[in-house]
Amino acid sequence: MTTAYVWMAVCGLVLITVLTRSFFFLSRRAVPLPAWVERGLRYAPMAALAAVVLPGVLLEQGQWPSEAWDARWLATPVAMAYAWWRRDMLGTLLVGMTVYGVLRWLGG
Repeated sequence: MTTAYVWMAVCGLVLITVLTRSFFFLSRRAVPLPAWVERGLRYAPMAALAAVVLPGVLLEQGQWPSEAWDARWLATPVAMAYAWWRRDMLGTLLVGMTVYGVLRWLGG
């Protein structure tokens, strides 16, 4: 019986996801967004990246890192400075990962 509930939940989530993601494609006319929504959507990729990356930078398996030095702590502000300067998501990822990789290579 539990399997049936799981499949119903999965099918319901798929249906909701398809409907909400395709809403703008299914309508016959263009749906204009207010200017404040468009301005806010410009920050969505960086906010999502911060929400995913920052816990990984600050925590190690749910705990504060035990080491006094961590390469992530220098790579993160460098990547943030690059993001502020260039406003380029791909470049930010590349700069941050390059700094992190070099520091890990140097520090062992």
